[in-house]
Amino acid sequence: MTDKSIFIQYRRVLIVLFHLAAVAAANFLAFYIRFEGNIPQAAMVMVPYSILTLLLLRLPLFHVFGLYRGLWRYAGMTDLQKILLSASISSAAFAMIVYWGFESHAYPRSVIVIDWLLVVGFTGGVRFAMRSYRDLMRAKDKAGKRTLVIGAGNAGEMIVRDMKNNPYYEYDPIGFIDDDISKKGHTIHGVPILGTRADLAALIGEYEPDEIILAIPSATNAVMQAIMKELHEYKLPISTLPNLRDIIGGRVSVSQIRKLELEDLLERPRVKADMARLLELVSGKSVMVTGGGGSIGSELCRQVAGLGAKAVVAFERHENSLYNIEMDFKRSFPNAPFYPVIGDINDRQRLEETLDAFNPDIIFHAAAHKHVPMMELNPREAIKNNVLGTRRVALLAEKHGVGAFVFISTDKAVNPTSVMGATKRACELVVSALADNSETRFITVRFGNVLGSSGSVVPLFREQIKRGGPVTVTHPDINRFLMMIPEAVQLVLQAASIGEGGEIFVLDMGEPIKIVDLARNLIMLSGFEPDKDIKIEYVGLRPGEKLFEELFDKSENVASTTAEKVMKAVPMFHMTRDEAEKFGDDLEELLVNKDTRGMMAKLVSVVKNYTPETDVGFVKGVVDRAD
Repeated sequence: MTDKSIFIQYRRVLIVLFHLAAVAAANFLAFYIRFEGNIPQAAMVMVPYSILTLLLLRLPLFHVFGLYRGLWRYAGMTDLQKILLSASISSAAFAMIVYWGFESHAYPRSVIVIDWLLVVGFTGGVRFAMRSYRDLMRAKDKAGKRTLVIGAGNAGEMIVRDMKNNPYYEYDPIGFIDDDISKKGHTIHGVPILGTRADLAALIGEYEPDEIILAIPSATNAVMQAIMKELHEYKLPISTLPNLRDIIGGRVSVSQIRKLELEDLLERPRVKADMARLLELVSGKSVMVTGGGGSIGSELCRQVAGLGAKAVVAFERHENSLYNIEMDFKRSFPNAPFYPVIGDINDRQRLEETLDAFNPDIIFHAAAHKHVPMMELNPREAIKNNVLGTRRVALLAEKHGVGAFVFISTDKAVNPTSVMGATKRACELVVSALADNSETRFITVRFGNVLGSSGSVVPLFREQIKRGGPVTVTHPDINRFLMMIPEAVQLVLQAASIGEGGEIFVLDMGEPIKIVDLARNLIMLSGFEPDKDIKIEYVGLRPGEKLFEELFDKSENVASTTAEKVMKAVPMFHMTRDEAEKFGDDLEELLVNKDTRGMMAKLVSVVKNYTPETDVGFVKGVVDRAD
């Protein structure tokens, strides 16, 4: 048996023996120091009784405070606090026994103080010596990535502590950067605070880090963008930590470090949700989401499940999308009653079966054709799916007594220049009209692009960067309103919770973002130089594409609401229910006759500020054509 295994086997006994020796030695040395090495006979008589009494007091307290447990090489402030408490309590008890119990005033008071200092020094000193030795050996053996940590606050302190306490992490923190100049020159866990962001260039040149970690979970996207631009020229990997609200229990660990993403540069301050209203809307209710496998639909499913929905029904025609959200629910919401239903919104029988089976209280209608250039080639399918499909779901919702029908619209419906935008505008008018004299609350929610959704520019840009470029942007001035998917969905729920029926709610999307700036940020985040390593090419606007998006139609007024970042569009023109029903019936008849031109003309008659491009979609082949 090796010496190490013998120590492990008898570790607890050896620790008790060490503390016994430490207590005895501390008391004897206290007398020795008090009398400067020449202990008088009268005092020497006291020593054995003093040591025995202190052993009887200190050893049980050491056990109570857990000093016989724990690994000394991981000793920290908690261990020191336990040592100080146990030593102080036992010394106080000893003093009371000596002076009040036995009334022995001959016992030197200074010995008690010296004894306390020595026992704390012995019991604590050995522990921290082993901790220091471990850290020294680990630093000597470790070949981790030299890491500069930006942010010397709580998150920075926790991340560096975790790096130092866990030898299997491949990080070697070499310094902090913090804009609080008063911190410069101080250390945290032995790691120096080297300076502020103004010193960044000099510090990177001097210390040559391998990686930068942004430990500022509360930083705004503007701060994150500024830091990224400052660091870009050094071509160093940049990592970050989750937002504070996403850190469970407020604790940060190395395992939470992740690569800086585009979302970190665009995320806005979180809207304060009215949870009471959201719970009233969803909790205990059966919720159906059409297009439940899409970007918005799947997030709606997740959020309503989190709000305690009685049942979540994802109605989706794409098998793979539905499978993905089902697997996500099994991981994230294993106990949620989730029902994946394959079906098409143009299939009336399948819709009827689903509504009969689940009797939903709310339907969120997110299913739609949304790809603008593709819908220019397929206008009949765009109208069939977006307009007639929406009408079908809405009317069946009313027939089956659904409490609320929430239609997900888009900023492309505002002053539309595309078939897709015009169909969405027509849906807004129809849904608002159906609210007249209906027990179902028909509500529309309009918002702009969501970051990372299927078919958006971000996945395209990432793929182009992966191939080495070029990254294609349609126009140098094109911009879009962009929002994170979770925020957009939360605001949809907020709007639905305050809607009484017939409203068109518009989400506050903030300021529009230039698409070329989005491309540049993605290129830099991938470690390349825009227009040098990866070219940006302008390819011209696509069919039906607008240079600038708008949130309000020119025929609408803007009104505020009680929900934060939710506005209301008040149209000057309102379609009646009779007009909406005739519009839908006419489209159905034209669809049966495959009259694409007639369907387009009917769409234009309702969406009066839409002028289609010449012969849009009227080409031969598998796409729509004029027969």
